[in-house]
Amino acid sequence: MSRAPKTRSATSTSLTPRQLWNRARGALLLLALALIGGLVLATVRSSDHGGRLDPRSADPYGSRAVAELLKARGVTIDVFDTLTDATTATGDDTTLLVTTPDLLTPEQQSTLYGAMSRSAGRTVLLGAGAASLDTLAPGIEADLSAAVATRGPGPRCTLPAATRAGTADLGGERYRTGVTTADSCYPADGLPTLVRVPGPGTADTVLVGSPELLYNKRLAQQGNASLALQLLGSRPHLVWYLPSLIDVPADPEATDDPGSAFLDLIPSGWLWGTLQLAVAAVLAAVWRARRLGPLVPERLPVAIRASEATEGRARLYRKTDARDRAATVLRTATRGRIAPLLGLPAKDAHTPELLLPALSARIPTTAGAIHRALLFGPAPADDAALVRLADQLDALEREVRTS
Repeated sequence: MSRAPKTRSATSTSLTPRQLWNRARGALLLLALALIGGLVLATVRSSDHGGRLDPRSADPYGSRAVAELLKARGVTIDVFDTLTDATTATGDDTTLLVTTPDLLTPEQQSTLYGAMSRSAGRTVLLGAGAASLDTLAPGIEADLSAAVATRGPGPRCTLPAATRAGTADLGGERYRTGVTTADSCYPADGLPTLVRVPGPGTADTVLVGSPELLYNKRLAQQGNASLALQLLGSRPHLVWYLPSLIDVPADPEATDDPGSAFLDLIPSGWLWGTLQLAVAAVLAAVWRARRLGPLVPERLPVAIRASEATEGRARLYRKTDARDRAATVLRTATRGRIAPLLGLPAKDAHTPELLLPALSARIPTTAGAIHRALLFGPAPADDAALVRLADQLDALEREVRTS
């Protein structure tokens, strides 16, 4: 009679598919987020998107179209995102375009105005409001009422660039000027949205209430392209300054710090990548951290006999020559067992001053010194001494039990 083959059953330590998924899903989620973030970053970096009013950006709110037209007319364009670079590149044959002057701090505005005063070129300020006009355009005030919507008014002024362009998409900020020589164009509700203030020599400052006419999506409408080319292309060199919140002015009282100089050499992408890795490491640590809560009983994979556990521990002690540890375990166990027989609480079982007098009173025929050496003595010198100690402890316990 043949027997059916035995199937191998899974032990209690075998992981089920659900347990495997619960353990791996956190790591898989982090990996998926990292891959998705990398793909998004790569897509953004590979596209022509460079931000609002960026002459390198081909999206609807970029300004690549007007930049290409200016280049076709022989105008060289330099793009900067720091004030220091922008003012350094500004000269007498330069048009300086500041896209968001209100983002500049008062110190930066003073620095920019100083560069404007020293230059014989043109400065074009887009959407300048009350936060920057007092410094950058003295004598010009922004109307404090709500900005008007962009629309296509006529120039209604004698500025040649405006009269040639005709209607254009202007609006946004409206200005009040006390400068009699200023050209006030494209009025909205009685106040101009484009103002040109002549300076000394060939220098002048042009305030444009709205940047709409420079957007790629609006450049081909009405006279936007003509007005933009005339305002920005009057000089052979155009400095396109894109202020941002990260353009922090340098502190003149700050000392040179080698650490900060080294960080300046690291590309911003690496710094952001390091920050993302740090956040991922913290999340992984929180995910894998030990949870503080009630103990959960688990089934042992096999049942181990007490004698086998004792023998295994003894072999480990012998393999490492841990006779001191083995003697300590034997003595501690013996003291713990005989203390209740002597009428002592468990907490006093390991105090010689309490245990030894009680033991001598129970077994008066044995000297107290022998009891101390046996229960609290030094570690055995060799394996034979350890065996003798075990036998003597066993004999002492039997004597206590039978006395």
